[in-house]
Amino acid sequence: MEYQYQSAEAAFPATIRGSVKERDAKGCMNLADYDQTEENMKNVLLTIAYDGTDFCGWQRQPGQRSVQGEVERVLSQLCGQTILINGTSRTDAGVHAYGQRANFTADFKIPIDKITIAANGLLAASEKGRNRRCAGDVFLVKAEEVPLEFHARFQAVGKKYIYRISNSHTPDLFQRDYRYQIQKTLDIRAMKNAAEFIKGTHDFKCFQAAGGKELESTERTVYGICLSVRDKPHEFFSTPGFGGEIDLEIIGDGFLYNMVRIIAGTLVDVGLGRKSPEELPGIIAGRKRQQAGHTAPPQGLYLHEVYFDRERLENAADLINRG
Repeated sequence: MEYQYQSAEAAFPATIRGSVKERDAKGCMNLADYDQTEENMKNVLLTIAYDGTDFCGWQRQPGQRSVQGEVERVLSQLCGQTILINGTSRTDAGVHAYGQRANFTADFKIPIDKITIAANGLLAASEKGRNRRCAGDVFLVKAEEVPLEFHARFQAVGKKYIYRISNSHTPDLFQRDYRYQIQKTLDIRAMKNAAEFIKGTHDFKCFQAAGGKELESTERTVYGICLSVRDKPHEFFSTPGFGGEIDLEIIGDGFLYNMVRIIAGTLVDVGLGRKSPEELPGIIAGRKRQQAGHTAPPQGLYLHEVYFDRERLENAADLINRG
């Protein structure tokens, strides 16, 4: 079955007024736009996992298959009305997620604790129609009711990303969509030393890709950053401190466009000897994109967690900084 895109605007009942753009700008569907009473409205926070391989990215795009579009499609079926959701992170095509968060507000009949079961069934069914035989490539991990004024994007205080690298003599065919595969030996110690310079509050303009929206400030805080290595039992470099499955974990209060991927690419350049760890402070201070390393491919990037509680964020950062 070929994926058929239907715009959210086209699917809205006539009783709901205003453009999709206006509703998105307000964060959710506007309560004033409904013929429903506020006392029946529910605000639902979703935790969403997805394999980003076959999507144009998170954000709804006309004529293209997006994660946001798929989730809105099944929620609209379940709720009997078109649902628009607010995501916390607009991940690019090919980027994956363990813990994307999004919320929506509506008056609906289905019990909140049944939303994940019903939605995942619909998502899996649509995947079977696309010649898949098991679960869909989007999975609703959790649905929970939150106060009506809660907004997932605006109330997030930080995010954790993981960037995964496979450092092997031979590329792994089955990991090509889920790892950045590098066949040359990476100097892990040098990469770890370079990562230490990224920690803290800096103007990270050097790690911002062109094409993003103009921002008032490119200053961000990286609370925690860590590189860890896990060996695998087949054909990895045996030299101590080199090779294996490498995870770059990073927690910050926010990230610029492609910031994590450029940080990963810069650390890989350090690992390959193209840059030294001691160059990082000058690269950051220089604020020039061309001084930083290459942009690592999207396949290795995972949105791991979104934080709404600052204490939880700080505890998570302390944990990876000790690692």
